Amino acid sequence: MDNVVPADSEGAIETRGIEPVPDHERHGRVRELFPTWVAANISVLLLTMGAALVVFNQLNFWQVLIVAACAALASFGMVGVLSVSGKWGGAPGAMLSRATFGVRGNLFPGAILWVARFGWETINAVTGAYAVLTVLDLLFGIKSNNILIVITLFVFVACTFLVSGMGRKALNVCNTWSTYLFGIFSVLVLGYLIANIHWDDVFSKPAGTTAMMIAGIGTIAAGGISWVPTGPDFTRYLPHAASGKKIAGVTISGAGLVMVPMVLMGAVMAVATPGLADAPDPVSFLGDILPTWLAVPYLITAIVGMLLINSLSMYSAGFTAQTMGVKLPRAMAVSINALISLVGGLLLMLVAKSFLSSFITFLILLAVSFSAWIGVYAVDMARRRTRSVRYDAEGLMDTGRTSRYWYVGGFCWQAMTAWTVALAAGICFTKCDWFTGPLASTFVGKYGLSWAATIAISAILMAVLPTPKEGGSSSEAAEAASSPEKVAA
Repeated sequence: MDNVVPADSEGAIETRGIEPVPDHERHGRVRELFPTWVAANISVLLLTMGAALVVFNQLNFWQVLIVAACAALASFGMVGVLSVSGKWGGAPGAMLSRATFGVRGNLFPGAILWVARFGWETINAVTGAYAVLTVLDLLFGIKSNNILIVITLFVFVACTFLVSGMGRKALNVCNTWSTYLFGIFSVLVLGYLIANIHWDDVFSKPAGTTAMMIAGIGTIAAGGISWVPTGPDFTRYLPHAASGKKIAGVTISGAGLVMVPMVLMGAVMAVATPGLADAPDPVSFLGDILPTWLAVPYLITAIVGMLLINSLSMYSAGFTAQTMGVKLPRAMAVSINALISLVGGLLLMLVAKSFLSSFITFLILLAVSFSAWIGVYAVDMARRRTRSVRYDAEGLMDTGRTSRYWYVGGFCWQAMTAWTVALAAGICFTKCDWFTGPLASTFVGKYGLSWAATIAISAILMAVLPTPKEGGSSSEAAEAASSPEKVAA
């Protein structure tokens, strides 16, 4: 049902904040999600991660293919399924999460997700700045220095802020064009690799262990997992009748179309250049592997892609900030993330000794921090499928005792318990450069499954604890009388 599209009533710049989108503004199309999730994965970091699977995990070509496909399916499968709640409630994920954790309880997982998103935006901003520096070196022979690093990072973050502040329609247009451009140059890069790589070396590489394959899935999937709570942000303009299966399918296909070949290309490049994964930055190696005529336009399109990734992230972070109580319009709330990205990026580029080790450690912690939220939210969402009104708009906006989602003192103790226990357990299973959890030597820890264990623990606890009872302003009779939502999920 995604083909009924009246003219959109929004202006060029979106002014709507965290409040649920009314039915008469629900003119989005499911197919608009495809370029969104393609653009969300246009990052040369996937090349570096694919190289790391070969260099660090010692996997061969076919194992990398399996890892990339499984990671895309698992992570963006969750993104797609949980994104359906956006069209149910017409609100951002951070806002819908109030119905799960309670008006006050939602502040705690919201704070964790907000902080984690700062890190993700910082990583992408740094990668984009490195790409700009590499282009300047290839075209004009301008070498990187501290002053140039500050300038390029500032310009990249400023452009990200401007695009994200414009809102959904501007992002959709940018995502569509960047998808076409990046697709064209990716095909050219793939063709160049096919013609110039020594494929005997690629296919003769011995297979790695199963443990390293499973751990690799978690590493590659971490980026997708970080998008799960923000998935509803991009489906809230879809009409109630939009197909949930189509939402999930378009999300997975859009992400997988980029993730799988990018990770594979990184793995192939690592065979030819084993030092790729140990490079001081995640971008400059392209200037060594590709000819300038191809490396420069490819990097430029990648810069646009990384700018859009950060714009999508900051777009959602603005909603999170508003949900956390920041009394600013969404575009202004985004400025907080932009400033933190700038400061964090400068520290990473000027102070940190190893980009890749910091990045991999961040991915591991990122996956765990988001996974605790995912399990709880998924169970709560499953329970809402049978309700006539899945989310009450007035209850979501009401932060007082009269809110439908006040529960006990503003906290849903079942959700908070499941989230807290799962997060603590996930950290205990985690091993990274910064610390080793007490359970890191177990099967879960050795196989890099802390993220999967965290989801399972939070979901199981949420399912076995008593079902939360909502209260507030809306009676069940009013739900039945006013529900427009008894349509196919």
